[in-house]
Amino acid sequence: MLGAVTAPAHPTDPLPRRIAHLDMDAFFASVELLRYPQLKGLPVVIGGGRRRDDDVLARLRETYPERDWSDGDLSRIPLDFFPRLASYTGRGVITTATYAARQFGVGSAMGLMKAAKLCPQAILLPVDFDEVRRISRLFKSTILEIAPVMEDRGVDEVYIDFTDVPGGQREGGRVLARLIQKSIFQATGITCSIGVAPNKLIAKMASEFNKPNGISIVWPEDLQEKIWPLPCRKVNGVGPKADQKLQGYGIHTIGELAAREPGWLIEHFGKSYGRWLHAVSWGRDDRPVVTESEPVSMSRETTFERDLHAVRDRTELGAVFTRLCEQVADDLRRKGYAGKTIGIKLRYDNFQSVTRDVTIDHFTDDAATIRRQAGLCLKRVDLSRRIRLLGVRVGKLVKPGTEDGPAAGYSENTAAKPRTAKDKSTDEHTDLLFPELD
Repeated sequence: MLGAVTAPAHPTDPLPRRIAHLDMDAFFASVELLRYPQLKGLPVVIGGGRRRDDDVLARLRETYPERDWSDGDLSRIPLDFFPRLASYTGRGVITTATYAARQFGVGSAMGLMKAAKLCPQAILLPVDFDEVRRISRLFKSTILEIAPVMEDRGVDEVYIDFTDVPGGQREGGRVLARLIQKSIFQATGITCSIGVAPNKLIAKMASEFNKPNGISIVWPEDLQEKIWPLPCRKVNGVGPKADQKLQGYGIHTIGELAAREPGWLIEHFGKSYGRWLHAVSWGRDDRPVVTESEPVSMSRETTFERDLHAVRDRTELGAVFTRLCEQVADDLRRKGYAGKTIGIKLRYDNFQSVTRDVTIDHFTDDAATIRRQAGLCLKRVDLSRRIRLLGVRVGKLVKPGTEDGPAAGYSENTAAKPRTAKDKSTDEHTDLLFPELD
């Protein structure tokens, strides 16, 4: 019978592997709905900036100065006091949107100006990163009290190994998933969706089957019915370029991918990726749930409200650059890391992106050092064009005091890369923006 749980033939037989993927529902938006419950069920978009003071509350105080408005009155703010997407002008993108907004075609990473055309009546709110991080820590600690083998995959999603957890095998994991869902909602007031499957690959796909606040159980024998009809892009690891290439060969679904011979996939996609495509199309994934992992790099970036120029906007651009370097340095110190590869990322007004980096001869978490080396990287890009996005990255990370350990071997080059003709830009632009590099 499909979905039935078969008891092990012998007490020593291993239990069938049950892996869960948990995804918080519209997390950034859900955090804001805790603050403004009157917005539940309405199209709400989060993005465009970082929350500082509560602008809506400030407007209310200005309009009704005779009343002492406080944070306790947020749930009573009238709907017409909230900013609408229709009035937005700028270059921001959507962090997330409520499911009511998604019905209009609005989604994460979409430009706010484009979203305004699709759903002008949507309410626009900024991101409260501090509160998002607080609730993220809260829901993860709630999970760990129930199931100790958890892999952190970001601010709003985790993998959980249900296999040996009490209740983890009952109804294929549904009983334990219900308990976790209920416990998270009691702790945070926010819902989540959970997919439980034999491995991480399928569990991640399953967590999207019944959003929001859903539980989906997938068994090995469900592969053809539930997984093969899905588009190839639903496989975590098949990106837009690979999907476009697959479609060029008439492969649109995971089932169509599974029908191709391994040799054909290797011939057209390479030995490693071709083998991987064949394996995942048949639902094979042996990756364990990793409870601890070391970050490869840390970065900060920002997309400007308007395109900036290194000469005409040097003060503003220089201040942003300094702040990004300081934020990365603060992230490194707060999490206890230092790095020796420092790089920059630029996206020009035509959406072309470039990156440059340099590996220095020592590990650092110093903001001034990061800024200077990142500034040298900027000397190797074209700064005569307008800039849409700027980012700073520090890689080859180690824990301070372990520089002589294995991580130290990561360095491939202990000196700055030589400037090539392609890298060179007119120094006047860089020197105006970064006079300290003269």
